[in-house]
Amino acid sequence: MGTYYNILYNGNLALEAGNEELAQNYTDDYWQILPLERMQVEEKASSSESKNANFQRAEEKATKAIQKHNMRIAGEEHNPQMDEAFLLLGKARYYDQRFFPALEAFNYILTDYPESDRLIAAKVWREKAYMRMGNNELALQNLQKLFEEEVEFEEEDLAHASAAMAQAYLNLEEKEKAIKPLETAIKNTSSKEQKGRYLFIKGQIYDRLGEIDSANKSFDKVIALNRKTPRVYMINAYLQKAKNFDYTQEDHLALRELLEEMQENRENRPFLDKIYYQIAQYYKSTDSIEGSVEYYNKSLRTQSQDSYLLSRDYLTLGNINFDQAQYKIAGAYFDSTLTNLTENTREYRSIKKKRENLDDVILYEDIAKKDDSILHLVKMSSQERLAYFEEVTAKMKQKAIANAEQLNRESENSNPQNLFGSQQSNLSSNSRSSTFYFYNANQVAKGLQKFNRVWGGRELSDNWRYKASSNASRRDDEVKEEEDFLALIESDPAYNPETYLEQVPSDEKVIDSIGKERNFAYYQLGVIYKEKFKEYELASEKLETLLQNNPQERLVLPSKYNLYKIYEATENVAMMEKWKQNILSQHPDSRYASILKNPRSLRDDDSSPEAVYTSVYRKYKNDQFQEVINDTEKYIDVYTGEDIVPKFELLKAFAKGRYEGFDAYKEALNYVALTYPQSEEGKKAEQIIKESLPNLKNETFAENKTDAKYYLVYSFLSGKEKAAAQLQEILDKAIVEKGYENQFYTSIDFYTPQQFFITVHGLSSKLGAEGFAEILAKEKEYKINREYFSISDDNYQIIQVHKNLEAYLAKQSQ
Repeated sequence: MGTYYNILYNGNLALEAGNEELAQNYTDDYWQILPLERMQVEEKASSSESKNANFQRAEEKATKAIQKHNMRIAGEEHNPQMDEAFLLLGKARYYDQRFFPALEAFNYILTDYPESDRLIAAKVWREKAYMRMGNNELALQNLQKLFEEEVEFEEEDLAHASAAMAQAYLNLEEKEKAIKPLETAIKNTSSKEQKGRYLFIKGQIYDRLGEIDSANKSFDKVIALNRKTPRVYMINAYLQKAKNFDYTQEDHLALRELLEEMQENRENRPFLDKIYYQIAQYYKSTDSIEGSVEYYNKSLRTQSQDSYLLSRDYLTLGNINFDQAQYKIAGAYFDSTLTNLTENTREYRSIKKKRENLDDVILYEDIAKKDDSILHLVKMSSQERLAYFEEVTAKMKQKAIANAEQLNRESENSNPQNLFGSQQSNLSSNSRSSTFYFYNANQVAKGLQKFNRVWGGRELSDNWRYKASSNASRRDDEVKEEEDFLALIESDPAYNPETYLEQVPSDEKVIDSIGKERNFAYYQLGVIYKEKFKEYELASEKLETLLQNNPQERLVLPSKYNLYKIYEATENVAMMEKWKQNILSQHPDSRYASILKNPRSLRDDDSSPEAVYTSVYRKYKNDQFQEVINDTEKYIDVYTGEDIVPKFELLKAFAKGRYEGFDAYKEALNYVALTYPQSEEGKKAEQIIKESLPNLKNETFAENKTDAKYYLVYSFLSGKEKAAAQLQEILDKAIVEKGYENQFYTSIDFYTPQQFFITVHGLSSKLGAEGFAEILAKEKEYKINREYFSISDDNYQIIQVHKNLEAYLAKQSQ
């Protein structure tokens, strides 16, 4: 009796309090099928430490009952409450996320109390523990066996067993099989909260299975429970039904009235974020974009804690602006979307890629807008320009004055004045040390200062608070302050038209440069809108405007060809034919004309970008770095705007590094990374800058190592290629005759435009390299008496990168 009415009673109270705390701290994700049990399981849960004081207390009570109240005599337990104590112990550990110790407690009942009336409960909780440990198949198998035995369940145990089976099916992604046990759990649970939750989950399952009518029936049952279950289930049931609304068959007006009624209900304030979102979805589905934008923004302003809901708001607003070609605004919304999504998910990567595609659009739109405004001012006459800036500065002045007046009004409102001022008496009837106000000099001084600050200088007369004449001094101060402020504005260069007139460029070179920058931005926008976004109307507008603005020659032909492809894609035969004939008549010898005459030639054309790149790359492999630099610069202009350009830029960077050294290499890589950040070449350049350049920056020569590779190097000046070829022939002969053909080999290595090396590879030490050179010098059949030097692989890389051979040789001679 003491065990039941004292220890276990208090333990069960603590367990109940812990469960209530779990429910309060758990946040449901209504975008997913809810778990049947509200418990947030930590991934790295400890099996020994308690996390919740209530569950710790429940465990202590169960342990106390077991240790002090057990009556095991001759191997038989005579206290019938011991199985209840072990069940409480297991539940406390289960809810405290210590599943293995919980399993031990449940198994103890099954093995040591075979006659207990709590065996079924212990089996059910054991399977729940198995499920929490990831053994869903085992738990499901044991539960099915339990039902097949047709044991007599208590209602609570039957509800727990059925719910556990339904959860196991959900964990195994077998949603349809979860419905039957879930219905059993709904029928047998005594908790209205659980009943509402189970009904809502049943609706979610039907919804995922595409059985919308069955889903709505379940949601209707949740709504019918009304206040018998937490309001959150009812509200989400309404919203789920709204998501399932058939706009082609059902009454739009009824849905709108329902949603408006929900937003006006004061009890629904905690759910306004979701209600506003659903109203926005309603307007979006009925093609009222303006209304949907208003409510998506309302949903955002509720400062919702649902990050996925926020991502839906931002994403939809981003897509709306994207569809309206407001790409800069869309980019900002996509940025906010990404901050509310989990990284490395498929949706995150998809939106991130879409956002990255907007970078170039935003960049070139800003350039085009800025340059267009400057060139527009340049075209104005001096009188028109002056009138324009006078109008602009006048508006700026008005705005400054309005802002000042607003700040002044806000200042007055934040310090309201009344007939007796806002100063409260400092007297306290309970303070023995207080004195009369006018006997305290400090109080009087403070009062005078406050009076002057609030009322200004006042004449001593009747009704001084109300007389207009008494405010003369204050009005004079205000007038003077206003005059000073206006004078300050008039003297501020920011409000003087001349300030801006002086900034309008007049130098033809500067104007021409701005025009070229604007034209290139228009070309890039045309290509981006065409290729990335299929916005053919915007693309054609940009390219046709470009052709009317006297563009550089290199932009003319690609622009015409892109216009031809745009009108081909939009099936505008007349415009397509117009640009085709323009290219054939005005540029008959161009690559684009050849393509138009014979489209099949594009694949095998030696002048195609891919074929040209291959030929230039072949020169790079042959150490023809100067030719590579010249060719890449030529073809970058020829193929402006095409995808091949970043490849040429990166190849040019590599060639510059080999030809000119580290500084030129670094500068060229930075250009590629910053100019083409979205291309594979730009990303590769950025990776090299971060990972490889820090190591290449090192100019300090390494000490000779025994395990390093070494080279024997003979240096030649440009123009001595014939002598170098003869030396290489002798070296190759010596390597074969000495039996080193499988170990050594020679190469011709570029160093600078004025110098190159004949290098022997495969040597394993500095002494070995020098010894081989001495043998070649002494033996008559070779007689190689040229100067040479030996160098390790690391140091050879340093002299090739930094072109500092003299420094290396000076160090070796010390």
